[in-house]
Amino acid sequence: MSESTSHFNKLYKKRQRWWEGAGSDYGKRGMGMPRLQRQLAVAFSIVFIATIHRGWSGHQDAVHITAILGESVVFNCQVDFPADHPVPYVLQWEKKGEEIPIYIWYDSYPTHSGEGYEGRVSRVSPDSPYGLASLNLTNIKESDQGWYECKVVFLNRSPNSHKNGTWFHLDVHAPPRFSVTPEEVIYVNTGDAIILNCQAEGTPVPEISWYKDANPVEPAATIGIFNDGTELRISSIRQEDIGDYTCIAKNGEGQISHTARVVIAGGAVIMVPPTNQTTLEGKKVQFSCEAKALPGNVTVRWWKEGTPVKQVASLETRVTVRRDGSLVINPVAAEDTGMYTCQVSNGIGDPQSASAYLSVEYPAKVTFTPTVQYLPFRLAGVVQCYIKANPPLQYVTWTKDKRLLEPYQTKDIVIMNNGSLLFTRVNENHQGRYTCTPYNAQGTQGSSGQMEVLVRKPPVFTVEPESLYQRKVGETVEMHCDAQEAEGTQKPTIQWQRRDNQPLQKSRVRVTGGNITIESLRRTDFGYYQCVASNEVATIVTSTQLVVEGTQPHAPYNVTANASEFAVSLQWLPGYSGGPDYNQVYTIWYREAGVNDWLTIPVTPPGSTQVTINRLTPGTTYEFQVIGKNIIGDGMLSKIVTVRTLDGTAIPSTEKDGTTPPDDVYDQIVMFPTDATGSTLFPPIFRPKGPRPGPPRNVTVTEISNGFVITWQPPIERANLINHYSIQYKTDGPWKSVSKGQIRPEDTSYLVKNLVGGRTYYFRVFAYSVKSYESSETVKFSVPARVKHKAITAGVVGGILFFIVAIILSVCAVKICNKRKRRKQEKEYNMVACRLSDARNGSSAAPVSQVPLKKVVGSYRDYSLELP
Repeated sequence: MSESTSHFNKLYKKRQRWWEGAGSDYGKRGMGMPRLQRQLAVAFSIVFIATIHRGWSGHQDAVHITAILGESVVFNCQVDFPADHPVPYVLQWEKKGEEIPIYIWYDSYPTHSGEGYEGRVSRVSPDSPYGLASLNLTNIKESDQGWYECKVVFLNRSPNSHKNGTWFHLDVHAPPRFSVTPEEVIYVNTGDAIILNCQAEGTPVPEISWYKDANPVEPAATIGIFNDGTELRISSIRQEDIGDYTCIAKNGEGQISHTARVVIAGGAVIMVPPTNQTTLEGKKVQFSCEAKALPGNVTVRWWKEGTPVKQVASLETRVTVRRDGSLVINPVAAEDTGMYTCQVSNGIGDPQSASAYLSVEYPAKVTFTPTVQYLPFRLAGVVQCYIKANPPLQYVTWTKDKRLLEPYQTKDIVIMNNGSLLFTRVNENHQGRYTCTPYNAQGTQGSSGQMEVLVRKPPVFTVEPESLYQRKVGETVEMHCDAQEAEGTQKPTIQWQRRDNQPLQKSRVRVTGGNITIESLRRTDFGYYQCVASNEVATIVTSTQLVVEGTQPHAPYNVTANASEFAVSLQWLPGYSGGPDYNQVYTIWYREAGVNDWLTIPVTPPGSTQVTINRLTPGTTYEFQVIGKNIIGDGMLSKIVTVRTLDGTAIPSTEKDGTTPPDDVYDQIVMFPTDATGSTLFPPIFRPKGPRPGPPRNVTVTEISNGFVITWQPPIERANLINHYSIQYKTDGPWKSVSKGQIRPEDTSYLVKNLVGGRTYYFRVFAYSVKSYESSETVKFSVPARVKHKAITAGVVGGILFFIVAIILSVCAVKICNKRKRRKQEKEYNMVACRLSDARNGSSAAPVSQVPLKKVVGSYRDYSLELP
């Protein structure tokens, strides 16, 4: 059997059941069942056979109709009677994909409307211009789109005799409508990523386009449109991305739009915080808490001492949180004193909070008065007066047996700070009826009731534990204690406790009467134990020590530390060594704060309870622990001690001879240990004393034509203390002084020459007061390599100039020598000339020198030619 035949067999059965049901209805209306069923069966058979025969084919002659969503449409279907002679017929409309016809009509009988078509399908009026088989479909839905077939079945006629079916195809067009839209206001922070999702339905399928502030959105590095235009994505919000984003959905039937505003969000900020208030009991108090936020949906919550005010039982009926966020308490009670905190939030960022303290003042009052109180005979005792006061208690007056009591004039009686009476040594005369009346700045709320004070003897120990119990690990110890009451008093209760308030291990500790037994002793059981006997008169205590031997050492305690720049000295008290025959040695655990790993240093000599840890970094916080060790093993670590090394700087000398600055500049010089060669492991640290100026600022090094200028700015703080400046430098070695002397306090620059090119220098400037100093930050400066070449060029030029000067000086020397020689020759010539003149004048007395005249004349001529 083919798939179509199987399908129509099922269809036939469903239709048969429907016709049977319809036939029953028709029978009620008076129509004979056999005849109706026969006619309908024949008609249905005809339709069924025709359907199989047609096989849902024949779409080529279909009529195509387009309708708008929500409107109405008429499928025009003619009835072609055989021989144009009207005969009874059944009208049936089917939709492809629906197993049951959507509409069935037979004259004078109830019509059938398919599921989902009730009230929307009907046969047109016979007077309409449409065919008698036409169908009117109203309130059209998008699901109505599809193939429809009009079938006219003539009763008792062959299906092939006339054409009885027409196909229609309905296209339903719908204007766009949004199925998903972004929120109207979207709050973001700069750098956030957002997705604006805008989806629309309609026929034809709408197209989505995006606009920002009325301009089309252009994809960019951080902005993109995805998923067929339905998503606008911004990967990182910038200030320029803030604005209105509109998505438009458009098809042939219309368009719609939706706008989302992207706004920079801001968490709630408290503009007017609550302030501390002091008020009198019974008054009204109001705490303000005004906040602003974007978005402005600010939620304000109030707490008292960390508990929501609505959950504080004493406040429940007296507290109100107003719309503006303020807290009102009316009336105020004394117990309302405390810290109140308001917290504001709008869902963005962390909530902000602000706190204020409420102080409720009231006259001093007695809160509780015991009817009977006891004082222990011949011991110290206290008569309590339980007082509450704000402002604080100023004084208390007492009466005894209705007479004013003057404790300051009475021996053995003192008024304590809390107003109670202290009897340093009780006697029988102290018995009586007492009242107390407290006062403060607001006055008093009255006196206490009468208290009957009775003097009775205290309990006494009849059995006391030994002063010391020594046991080994794993053994059992039993300590005994008992007490007896005095006549006329109750039997005391006995309890055991550790003096360090550590809890007793119930699984191993058993208390029977006044005796305590501890089994399977451990190292942690070591310590002092107290037997406490109490009754209404007094509480008495006796102590004993339990020593547990054969264990690792107990933790050292009372660890103290003293820090310098590079070292920390530790001292401690040793814990119990684990036994009398055990010696313990110590190890130091230390680390920088915030570092996970610990470093260890053994303490030498062994057994020493102090040590100095060197090679630490100045200005750094360290954590230290001490642990002891004996022959059994490591003990327990001490509590952690935190200490910070000092911020110190060693100052090289500023003196010309390089000596250490004067001793009066420093209050201490710390020298570190030396190594095997005698050299110190660390340089000496000078700790300055006296007021010091602030550090010089903004140190710079600038190259100029004849060197390098170091400039700085005076300190912001305490610049008036500056006595002088100095400058230090270094390359790879130690710090050295740049300035040969002190730089005046008004100078803020210094010229440095002869820096080597290609080297890196470090400079720092010191500001000195009379007895102290402060250093600037270290400045790094790299000298350009060209400075070296400049020096070489200068040397070459200098050498050439020196050579030229030497030549000039040589020439000058030669000329000077020649000039001196000429002067000497002229002098000799003049002497000869004078002698000749004397001879010519007839001086017979004088001897005549026999000098050849010709030669002398010739010499003169030659000399005279060399003169300038």
